[in-house]
Amino acid sequence: QVQLVESGGGLVQAGNSLRLSCTTSTSNYAMGWFRQAPGKEREFVAAISWSGSITNYGDSVKGRFTISRDNAKNTMYLQMNSLKPEDTAVYSCASAADRFYTGNYANRYNYWGRGTQVTVSS
Repeated sequence: QVQLVESGGGLVQAGNSLRLSCTTSTSNYAMGWFRQAPGKEREFVAAISWSGSITNYGDSVKGRFTISRDNAKNTMYLQMNSLKPEDTAVYSCASAADRFYTGNYANRYNYWGRGTQVTVSS
C-alpha cells in the first residue's frame, strides 16, 4: 500500500506561482498529478518516471508547470508558474503501477492522495 499526501495548495492571484508537494511512502514508482475542477472531468496534469528522467505534461500546462521529484525525500513536486483562473481545481498526486508509466490514463495509477485545493483569482 502506497500512501500519498499533498500539500502546498492555496489561493493565488493570476500570473503568480505556487509549488505543490506530494510526499509518498515509497519512491519506487512513477508518479503523476491530476486535477479536477467542479463540474468537470479529472484532467491529467503531469507525470514523472521513477528516476525522473522521463516527464510528460498535459497540453494545458506545457511551458508553465514543471514536475520533479527528490527520491531521497520521497517527495514529488509540481512547480506552477503563470497561473490562470482556469487552473483552479483540486490537485491530486498518484502513484503508478510501475516505474516508467508517465501517461495520462488515470486507471494506470493505483494509489491516490486526497488532494489539495488550488484557487487562482483573476
